[in-house]
Amino acid sequence: MVGTGAVRLSLTNVNMQTTCEALLIELEQIWTEIGEGEVEKDKMLLELEMECLQVYRKKVDEACDTRAFLRQSLMTKEAEMAALVGSLGEHNLQLQTDQRLESLKGKLAFITPMLENLRSKKDERVKKIAEIRSEIEKIFGEINGQNFQTNVGKVDDDDLSIRKLNDYQAQLRSLQKEKSERLHKVLEYVNEVHALCCVLGNDFGKTLNGIHPSLHEPGLGQSTNISDSTLEGLSQMIQKLKLEKRKRTQTLRQVFESLIELWNLMDTPEEERKHFEKNSCILRSQEEDVTNSGILSIESVKEIEAEVDRLTEFKASKMKELVLKKRLELEEVCRQAHIEPDMSTASEKLCALIDSGLVDPSELLTSIEGQITKAMEESDIRKDILDRVNKWEAACAEERWLEEYNQDENRYSAGRGAHLNLKHAEKARLTSLKIPGIVDNLISKTFSWECERNMLFFYDGVRLVSLLEEYKLSRQQKEEEKKRFHDQKKLQYLLLTEKEALYGSKSSPKKSNSFKRPTNGCHTNGFMTPAPRRVSVGSATPELLTPRSYSSRQNGYFKEMRRLSTAPLNFVAIQKEDTISSFTSSSISCLEPGSPPRG
Repeated sequence: MVGTGAVRLSLTNVNMQTTCEALLIELEQIWTEIGEGEVEKDKMLLELEMECLQVYRKKVDEACDTRAFLRQSLMTKEAEMAALVGSLGEHNLQLQTDQRLESLKGKLAFITPMLENLRSKKDERVKKIAEIRSEIEKIFGEINGQNFQTNVGKVDDDDLSIRKLNDYQAQLRSLQKEKSERLHKVLEYVNEVHALCCVLGNDFGKTLNGIHPSLHEPGLGQSTNISDSTLEGLSQMIQKLKLEKRKRTQTLRQVFESLIELWNLMDTPEEERKHFEKNSCILRSQEEDVTNSGILSIESVKEIEAEVDRLTEFKASKMKELVLKKRLELEEVCRQAHIEPDMSTASEKLCALIDSGLVDPSELLTSIEGQITKAMEESDIRKDILDRVNKWEAACAEERWLEEYNQDENRYSAGRGAHLNLKHAEKARLTSLKIPGIVDNLISKTFSWECERNMLFFYDGVRLVSLLEEYKLSRQQKEEEKKRFHDQKKLQYLLLTEKEALYGSKSSPKKSNSFKRPTNGCHTNGFMTPAPRRVSVGSATPELLTPRSYSSRQNGYFKEMRRLSTAPLNFVAIQKEDTISSFTSSSISCLEPGSPPRG
C-alpha cells in the first residue's frame, strides 16, 4: 500500500507540474502580449509562489491539527478503555491496537467499537448494581424497621467487576432469605394470635393494630412489618394470650365441674344441659387442645358462672332432699360392698338435724360424700373376697337346686327338658362337691386379708370368718344327720328282711309302721327337724347358712337381701312292705344327689 501511495503521489506531481508549466507558459504569453517587463513578471511570479506557499502552509497546519486531534482522541479512548477494563474487571480484553495499523484513523476505527462495548457493559453493570443496592437497602430497612429511602446513592465506578456484582447478589440473597424467614415467622405468630383470639373471643384486628398496623391491613405500597420489634411484640402478645387462656381454662374447669356436680345433685334434665354441651370438652381436653371458637370468651365464662349461681340458690332450697339422696347413694354403695353405713348419718337423724337448723346442710352433704368415697375405696379392697363369696353363694344355690330336684318324683320322666335337667343335676352335683374346698380357701384368703390390713373382715356387720366356720359346722352336722338317717334306713331294711325270714310272710302295714318312727328327730315324711340354733359362733344346726341368709336374720337394714339358706332334706317316705325293693332304689338316689336312676 505504501508503494501504491508513492506511485499515486508521483503521478499527481507529474500532472501538477505539467499543468503548472502549461499555465506559466500561457501566463508568459499573456504578459508578453500585455507588455509587462521582466521585473514585473518576476515580481508577480514571486507573489504567485508566496501565495502557493501560504496555501501549502495552511494545509500543513490543518493536517497537523488533525493529526494532533486524532492522537489526543486515540490516547483519550485508550485511557478510557483501560479505565473501563480495570473497573469492569475485563482483564482478558486486548488493549493494544494492531501494530500493522499505522494510521491514526485506522487505530481509532479499531478501538472505538471496543470502547462503545465497554461503555454499554458499564452502563448495564451500574444499573444492575444500583437495582441490587436499592433492593438491599429496602429489605434492610424492613428488617430494621426503618423507612426506605429511594435515593440509594451514587454507584462507585471504580469497582464494577463481576466479583463486586456477585457480592451484592449474595448479600441480597442472604437478606431475602432472612426476610422470608422473618415473614414466615410473622405469619406463624399472626395465625397463632388469631387462633388464641378466636378461643378467647378477643378482637383480632384490634390486637394486631396494637403491635403494628401493617400486620392486620397493610396500606397501599406498604409491606408487612418484619422488624425485630414486631416479632418481639407478637411473641409477647402470644405469651400474654396463652397466660390468659390458661387462667380462663382453669376458671372454666372449676366452674363447669361445679355446674356438673349441681346438675347431678339436682337431676337436671338433658334439655337444660344441652345448652352448655359445647363447653363440656373443657373437662376432657388438654389446654392446648381447646380450640373451639369463643369457648373461653368472657361472655361464655360469665354465662356458666351465672348458671352455677342460679343452681346454687336452687340447691339451697332443696338441700334436705339432696342430703337424703346422697344418704341413699351411700346405703347402696354399702349394700353392694356388704358393709354397714355410718348410722350417725341415718335418714331419721339427718332430717332431725336439718329441721333443727343446728347443722349446715352443706356440711352434712360434704360428710356423706366423704363417707361415699371411703365406702367405695373399701369396696375396692374387699372386691377379691366378695367375688369369692359370690362364688360360694352360687355353689350353694346350685346345691339347693339339686336337693329340690332330687325331691321331685317325676325327675326321670321322659318329658320335655328332662335331659337338660339331668345335665344340670350332674353339674350341680360336681359343684356341690367343691363347696368345702371353696369355703376353706375363702377362710384362708380372709385370714390373709385381715393379717395384711390388721383389721377384721365384716360381712353385713358379722365377721365373715365366723359365718364360714358356722357354715362348716352346720354342713358337718347336716352330713352326720344324713349318715345317721341312712344307717337307720339300712337297719329298718335288715329288720324287715329278718322278720320275713322268721314269719315267712310280709308284715302287715300296721306292724311295719312301728319302724317308721325315727328317734333322731326325723319325721316319717323324710324331713329333718332343725335343732334350735344359737346365735353364738360354733352352734350346731342342720340349717346351712350363707352370708346373705345370715345377714337377713342379723341385719334388717337392707330390704333387698335374699335368703340363701339351704332347704331341709326331704327323703322319700318308706313304702309298704310289698314295695321294699322300689323304696331302696328311691332312698339311695335321694341320698346321692345327681346319681342316675337304678332299674
